[in-house]
Amino acid sequence: MCSGGFARCLGFTLIPLCIVCVLCNILLFFPGGKSVDSKNITDQVWYFGGILGSGVLMIFPALVFLGLKNNDCCGCCGNESCGRRFAMLSSMLFAGIGVVGAGYSVIVSAVAINRGPKCSFFLNGTTLDWGYPFSNGDYLGNATLRDTVCQEPAGVVPWHLSLFSVLLVMGLIQVALCAFQVINGLLGALCGDCCGGGDEH
Repeated sequence: MCSGGFARCLGFTLIPLCIVCVLCNILLFFPGGKSVDSKNITDQVWYFGGILGSGVLMIFPALVFLGLKNNDCCGCCGNESCGRRFAMLSSMLFAGIGVVGAGYSVIVSAVAINRGPKCSFFLNGTTLDWGYPFSNGDYLGNATLRDTVCQEPAGVVPWHLSLFSVLLVMGLIQVALCAFQVINGLLGALCGDCCGGGDEH
């Protein structure tokens, strides 16, 4: 497959991933599927890892990748392939932006999973209070701890864990796809749009 066509496939793949990440981040504003006071929402949700990192910043490389296949740049210095080579080279820059955005989302998600959700929990066995009852991911391998510590909102732990896990996985996939485009863009810049068939349109 020509490098431009491969980049277009990557663009088509990134678009739904962006949408999923934005939706996950929005859903995290409703812990356990319920509306709560903004001060009781987990801090990492406000870092907008899914909306900004894996969403907005990923849209730019996705759109650039989609446009590479049909790049009709007129060329330069009498060489028609020059425009396409430059476009592939510039796509590496946008792929780098995508890696940074998705990497940011991955880091935020990993920290959130390790820290656990903010919830109303039993303090000293009697008093209900809002805070972070878990530490260093101690709840991940302890189902009893997950199910008994957080009292409100109901179901906040699986909600938090599921959505941030999706963001983590989607972010890693986006990083991998953008890394592939860095290699693809380099090959396209060096060999032209189709290494096997010269620079034919």
